[in-house]
Amino acid sequence: MSTNLIQKYNVAGPRYTSYPTVPYWDVDAFSREAWEQTCLRGFQESNKQEGISIYIHLPFCESLCTFCGCHKRITKQHKVETPYIDAILKEWKLYVDLFGERPIIKELHLGGGTPTFFSPENLKKMLEGIYAPSELHTDKEFSFEGHPNNTTKEHLQTLYDLGFTRVSFGVQDYSPNVQKAINRIQAFENVERVTKWSREIGYESISHDLVFGLPHQTQKDVEYTIDKTRELQPDRLAFYSYAHVPWIKGNGQRGFSEADLPNPDEKRAMYEFGKKHLSQVGYEEIGMDHFALEHDSMYISMQKRNLHRNFMGYTASKTQVMVGLGVSSISDSWWSFAQNTKNFQEYYDLLEKEKIPVVKGHILSPEDLVVRKHILDLMCHLQTDRSSLMGKEQIIDRLGEFVQDGLLEITPKQIVVTEAGRPFVRNICMAFDLLLQRNKPDTQLFSMTI
Repeated sequence: MSTNLIQKYNVAGPRYTSYPTVPYWDVDAFSREAWEQTCLRGFQESNKQEGISIYIHLPFCESLCTFCGCHKRITKQHKVETPYIDAILKEWKLYVDLFGERPIIKELHLGGGTPTFFSPENLKKMLEGIYAPSELHTDKEFSFEGHPNNTTKEHLQTLYDLGFTRVSFGVQDYSPNVQKAINRIQAFENVERVTKWSREIGYESISHDLVFGLPHQTQKDVEYTIDKTRELQPDRLAFYSYAHVPWIKGNGQRGFSEADLPNPDEKRAMYEFGKKHLSQVGYEEIGMDHFALEHDSMYISMQKRNLHRNFMGYTASKTQVMVGLGVSSISDSWWSFAQNTKNFQEYYDLLEKEKIPVVKGHILSPEDLVVRKHILDLMCHLQTDRSSLMGKEQIIDRLGEFVQDGLLEITPKQIVVTEAGRPFVRNICMAFDLLLQRNKPDTQLFSMTI
């Protein structure tokens, strides 16, 4: 890949798990009442047709990984589990009461933090409480994130018995130097053990999360990590660019200096090498940052053009409504977004007052909805329909540079990302982002695109 293109397009930009992106939400026009109205609207429009998704944020970790950008609380005190699960179930009851009928759960994901911080017994209590007033979709897909160091066979069996068929393990990198820098020490044998357990139990899709661009990481480290991963043959992979955003995440990402990070050329070379290496061992690229074997539901969904993207990342099917439960969780009704408070005490207090604990959000305008659809199509399908851009010629004008660089093709009907343009899809989406273009930030809000 051209070094000039890397230098040209290596700018700060969103990852587009939503549009508008969180920094551009109109929080002043948002209210809890408006969220409840639009959430109910989305539910009534879609529950019986496609069901809903649930994301449950389980924020506790026993130690701090210094590469992590997630909202978490570090503690070794497991007494926090019970009150938190009780709060999750209170929050879910408020949504069920709002809906007025039994929700049909199609997708459910446990994220964190470290979901396997919680005991299998407490996870079972929480999930049975979620299921009790609900129906489970006949084509459901339930998944969770497991830490290889503390995921037990009992965790895996308990969640499998509760309908979970997908599990994702955070690997990052197998190099001891990199693991030490990011404070994530885990032996290959730990990953191998939980992967084999998952297969023995019957999980249909096992995913490993790999990260490039980490401190002290070299291309040799990436090669070694992919070779070790190949031995275990996970069904799908996330191959993420490390997002260095210490100005947002505070001291959590200050366990090393910027000088310890690969430069943009080195980082892009890691991506190009990793992508090629994964292709050689049978993995197909899915959207942005994801790879899957041909039997996996993510690959099949891409082939059928059912791939979807939301705050959980890529999903194999679409639901209009996603309810986020737990501190910091973000919900989506298609017509609006809402984020829960990040403050634990405020979260508990609002639930005691029987209030859904959202504290900020955004109601999408007609223009937002048009742009959102284009960005979603580009992120999932690498193309979008040009027809609804009438009156938005400024977007087409901005895309001209990508066409000249061979990253994009524009026909009278379609806008299509070329193979060379795949690494720059975030940059291409930025050309559609009218809010970003109208109000470019004075300070850095996002991670670098490369």
